[in-house]
Amino acid sequence: MKNKEPENFEKIKKIMLPKDYIAYKLSGIHCTDVSDASGMLIFDVENRCWSKEMIDICGIKEEQLAKVYESYEVVGNVTDEIAKELEIPNTVKVVAGAGDNAAAAIGTGTVGDGRCNISLGTSGTIFISSKKFGVDSNNALHSFDHADGNYHLMGCMLSAASCNKWWSEEILNTKDYAKEQEDITKLGENNVYFLPYLMGERSPHNNPNARGTFIGMSMDTSRSDMTQAVLEGVAFALRDSLEVAKSLGINIERTKICGGGAKSPLWKKIITNVLNLKVDMIESEEGPALGGAILAAVACKEFESIEDAVNKLVKVTETIEPEKELVEKYEDRYNKFKKIYPTVKNLYDELI
Repeated sequence: MKNKEPENFEKIKKIMLPKDYIAYKLSGIHCTDVSDASGMLIFDVENRCWSKEMIDICGIKEEQLAKVYESYEVVGNVTDEIAKELEIPNTVKVVAGAGDNAAAAIGTGTVGDGRCNISLGTSGTIFISSKKFGVDSNNALHSFDHADGNYHLMGCMLSAASCNKWWSEEILNTKDYAKEQEDITKLGENNVYFLPYLMGERSPHNNPNARGTFIGMSMDTSRSDMTQAVLEGVAFALRDSLEVAKSLGINIERTKICGGGAKSPLWKKIITNVLNLKVDMIESEEGPALGGAILAAVACKEFESIEDAVNKLVKVTETIEPEKELVEKYEDRYNKFKKIYPTVKNLYDELI
């Protein structure tokens, strides 16, 4: 905006994120939280404050930015006007809250050190909580402040469950996802591979020009092989980010999982064995909403801490265990998958 619409840039009085605007309308307080601010590129994540260096580079003023709170802190009460309009007491508290992935992590109990959550939504994330700040040398993973008061690493792929939606609805013209997966039985033996970069890719490649790619088809390739390749391609791409975390010395043995894609038993089995992690299912299907509620409860002193709250509220209902033989098959398949992107990378730039 500064370069393209300087007249509008000069009119900016306050800069805020969508959820923070709602908090502002409710409380009259210009606020944000550390987890959401971490993604703005003008935040000093390690020190949990605005970066004066980046503010200067962007040509903005610190008074234009919100006051920063921890996600579980009260920013104020609702205004008298809002209390009257909503017919609630003016003592109702407004809490800072968190970004979507940080809230999902709270809602799945991914707090403290070395806990993991996979989100299979429109986009896909692998979220690893940590008590120490760390950055990988290639910036393949995001290093953000976590809503529990600590830090987290996050690998984010732009297309996850949306790949399956695109394949099923736009290409196969069906919304019966379960039926399309019925004929998939030979896991770890598929010769078709899919690069799930339908909207470019963030982690770990950071390449906006990357595109979805099928490879390995033959006259024997079936409809179910193609569907299987889509599901496996997303799992392999999540594994790419997990490998970066492993290179930093982070040892993960199990993960929670949430999001629409996690409703597929087959997809969960594929992810379990591609990543060679135990996958825990939790009682609530609404990780981000539950996480927001937990943050509010801690802010209102209903629990002593975030960890205390999740230990009491987040319940594991099922654990999917990796199968040794299938893990070995997928290890071989993943080693082939990870060679495809470097091979076609330069071609993407010519296609765009």
